[in-house]
Amino acid sequence: MYKIGIIGDGYTAAELLRLLAGHDQAEAVCIFSTENIGRPVTEVYPQLTGFTDLVCQATDLELIKKECDAVFLALPHGLSVPVVKELAGAGVKCIDLGADFRLKDAAVYEKYYEKVHEAPQMLNDAVYGLPELYRDKIREAMIIANPGCFPTSAILPLAPLLKEGLIEPNGIIIDSKSGVSGAGKGLKSTSMFCEVNEGVRAYGVGSHRHGPEIGQELSVAAGRKVNMIFTPHLIPMNRGILTTSYSRLRPGVKAAEIRQALEAKYRDEFFVRVMAPGVMPSTRWVYGSNFLDIGVYADDGNGNVILVSALDNLTKGASGQAIQNFNIMMGLAEGQGLKFAGLNP
Repeated sequence: MYKIGIIGDGYTAAELLRLLAGHDQAEAVCIFSTENIGRPVTEVYPQLTGFTDLVCQATDLELIKKECDAVFLALPHGLSVPVVKELAGAGVKCIDLGADFRLKDAAVYEKYYEKVHEAPQMLNDAVYGLPELYRDKIREAMIIANPGCFPTSAILPLAPLLKEGLIEPNGIIIDSKSGVSGAGKGLKSTSMFCEVNEGVRAYGVGSHRHGPEIGQELSVAAGRKVNMIFTPHLIPMNRGILTTSYSRLRPGVKAAEIRQALEAKYRDEFFVRVMAPGVMPSTRWVYGSNFLDIGVYADDGNGNVILVSALDNLTKGASGQAIQNFNIMMGLAEGQGLKFAGLNP
């Protein structure tokens, strides 16, 4: 039984505890907090009653080194670097759910997160944790940069098509809509019920932090710089992301090749489901689960390719994917703790 530490006590930490409660080979043995020290987890998250008896405590890296095989960092951006530096150096596997290790260019990180990266030399040591694309590297990794929720929803549908040269690498448009939990648990006026209910709004237009992350990984897939536009929207629901991307067929490519490429890529992937022709995903179908669903439309007449994906931002977009990465790192069955998450009778 692997012993797990969790640093942070927000929504993603609660989701980690929910999923780990169903894991046969891993258990959370400690959770660290700043605002809830001394409070039982079930007092902070009553829905976990009966699943954990942990009490939030002050962060103790020496305890983690002594007790834990791996640690999940569910911290605000900028706080993970010194922790990962110390723990990874002591042999504790680190899965960072924040953005501190996602971008390979420290200057880009500084521009979008308005923080100086404290250990840019470590960026190449971290593996970008998209299992369906980087599974072999994840197996050997000590540090995982768990992808953002929007990037996961955009990269998995588009990357195979760019890698195979089926769509144009320029002029890609990515439109995403997210539930409010994606903004985190902190108090913000823009996340208040009266500000969100009965409305939809775009935010971070042209400047959202996930834009360069998406561009980085799509460019790796294409083998050249990809030109894309990303715009997120906030919608009045708790959790879930629906992403629609628009691209163009490359000359000589037939529309049927788009579906064929995606089905070939993900045929053996349990957590990525390519919908049947004419079926487009719904966030309801992936609620609380680690699935990402992809709907496909391509037209020979005008050359348009439209991909629609749906995932749960707290699961495949965060904590579920983190556990999927952990399972791979430890040589466990990839679906441990995840296969039936969110599936209702």
